Order: sequence, then C-alpha cells, then structure tokens
Amino acid sequence: MSHRQDGIEPHGGQLINRIATPEQKQEFLSKADFLPRVQLDERAVSDLQMIAIGAFSPLSGFMEQADYESVVANMRLANGLVWSIPIALSVTEEVADSLTEGDLVGLDDPTGNFIGVLQLTQKYSYDKTREAINVYRTDDEKHPGVRVLYNQGPINLAGPVWLLERDRHPYFPKYQIDPASSRQLFKEHGWKTVVGFQTRNPIHRAHEYIQKCALETVDALFLHPLVGVTKDDDIAADVRMRCYEIMMEHYFPKDRVILAINPAAMRYAGPREAIFHAMIRKNYGCTHFIVGRDHAGVGDYYGTYDAQYIFDEFEPSELGIVPMKFEHAFYCTVTQGMGTTKTSPSTPEQRIHLSGTKVREMLRRGELPPPEFSRPEVAAELAKAMHQ
Repeated sequence: MSHRQDGIEPHGGQLINRIATPEQKQEFLSKADFLPRVQLDERAVSDLQMIAIGAFSPLSGFMEQADYESVVANMRLANGLVWSIPIALSVTEEVADSLTEGDLVGLDDPTGNFIGVLQLTQKYSYDKTREAINVYRTDDEKHPGVRVLYNQGPINLAGPVWLLERDRHPYFPKYQIDPASSRQLFKEHGWKTVVGFQTRNPIHRAHEYIQKCALETVDALFLHPLVGVTKDDDIAADVRMRCYEIMMEHYFPKDRVILAINPAAMRYAGPREAIFHAMIRKNYGCTHFIVGRDHAGVGDYYGTYDAQYIFDEFEPSELGIVPMKFEHAFYCTVTQGMGTTKTSPSTPEQRIHLSGTKVREMLRRGELPPPEFSRPEVAAELAKAMHQ
C-alpha cells in the first residue's frame, strides 16, 4: 500500500493510461486506411474514454470472456478483484465475422471520426438474458439498461485499446479533470480524505444536506456529476452543471469543494452500479463515497436501500473506499431544517420531499419548487431550462 500521504491507491494498484503517445498516434494514423473499422455508439465512446484516462483502472481494454463471465456471475474480475459491471464492446455477427483475432481494429465515433484502436484478442458470444438478470436484476425491456443490452449486437470484441487523443470536452472543458489530475489536485491541497458524490439529477436541498454532512467528516468534497449518456427524460447535463455552478457560487465553501465531470454513461443498474461508481471515484482519488437512497436506480426495480446493502457483501479492504450511507433527506417543518428519520422528530406528514418526477411536473406547469426543496436560484434555472 502506498504511503497515506500520497492518497488512496487506484483500483488494482496502478492508474491505467491508454491515451496514445504522439508516436503511437502517428503510427496509428499512418495505418488508418488499412485498418478494419468498427463504429462505436455514444456509450462505447464513453467507455473507451473512461478506460483510456484510467477511470476504469485496472481495465486496459474491453473485457475478455473470462473477465466478462466472472463479472456477470460474481462481481469480480477473473483474478478476484471486485468489479461489478461488464465493460464490453458488442457488435453484430456481420461485423464480428469481418474481423480477425490478433488484428488491430480502428474505432470510429458515431459520426465516423477515427478516435481509437483496439488490439482484438477475442471475439465471443454471450447470454443477454443472463447479463440482464444478474446485472440489472430484471429482464424487463422497459428498464433502460436492459433495453440497451437487448438492442446491442450478440458478439463481444475484447482486447486492449488506445484513445488517439484526449479531446477537450465540447461543453465543460473547465470541469474536465481526469483521474491523474484530480489525484494531483488533492495532493496539492494536502487533502487526505475526499468524499465523492455521484449524480445524474439536478441538485436539490436533500443532496446538499448529505453532501455537507459528509463534508463535516472529511477534508474535501468531490462533486462529480455524470455527463455521459442518460435516458431521454433525465434533465440535460448542461442544465445540471449550471445548477452546480450556482451552488458552488452561493452555498459551498470554495476552498474545500471541487466540481468536475464524470464522462461515464449511466447503466441504471442500481446496487451493482453503486459499487461501480465507488470504484470509479476511488480511481479519481476519493477515499469515501456517498451512497444515498436508490443509488443509480430507476422505476421500482430496486429496494430503497439495496445499493447500500450490496457494499456489505465485500470486505472493506477489497473495496478500498469507504461508503458513506445516507437515509432519504427531507425538509422537516418541526425543526425548520433538513434532516432524515435519524435526526428529525417529525411525522411523515410534517416532511417536505418531492420526487424528481413531481418537480418536473411543477416546472412544466410554470411553478417553482418550494425553497424547502430547492434553492431559489436553482429552481429558477430549472424553470428557465424547462421553458426554452
């Protein structure tokens, strides 16, 4: 284990870097016209980037069959290391048949730009229903993660990858802080304990409350909203980021909070994704990770606190990051402040908490959520976005 002063070790002990060197990039570009090509969808582009920057350490590429099968069955890589979500590149049989194991394959983004290279070590078929039931706990096609899985190709391509270049983020370049940089930042500040927060929703008072409760016990807070692919009815990433900027400006201590983007795509895999999100934040250098109610959940597929219980299935030493488990927070009209059932003397009817769905309905009607639910500046930003 590295000395505590240098922060937490990346998952698996080493931060992976699969961004091509200038020499490698030149070599790949010179071969570009002769390489077979595979077009990636947005999620696969996101996975490629996450592998390349080390956010998916120890993965250096798309999973081979032994790792894939082990992750689906046991939430572990073939070597026993905890890993809860399969990271695979799925293609049609036609595409797979056109490729030869051992070859280099060019990877294109959805618009046809050459962005990466895969050294193809394996092609294998897999059982979609088994992956759905194990990873998502359902085979219902209405589940957004299952729907993506059922719509993708039946063959997985595996092997190490290179990202040709780490482009600046088109919308949030200021907040693009990759794992090597976030680790350096934490070190420069002298922070030994940093808690990570994952969200795909706009920030409201309950989020703020649990973030600040966590911040009371550690050196710093790493606000890490996900800006990769989400489902169609989720609030757009640029709106969510503006809400966080407002909070940073008015409601957070500037010297103890860092706002950065997480370029991952959402899976909506509930408990398994909570573990996955924790491992990613460990790679960014966080020592602690907030797990709230229904983390990474969708609909009624998971129990309210299933994403917290799953952490108990592993030894703390194997995870290497401390989950901070929070109850559902609300505004308590008795104490006139935020609280949870652990801290509030109120009865259910004395509490104000609104679901994301209810808030969206209010905004569509032109109503602002009450200040007990959302800071007024944030509510105004959401209302403006809803009516653009």
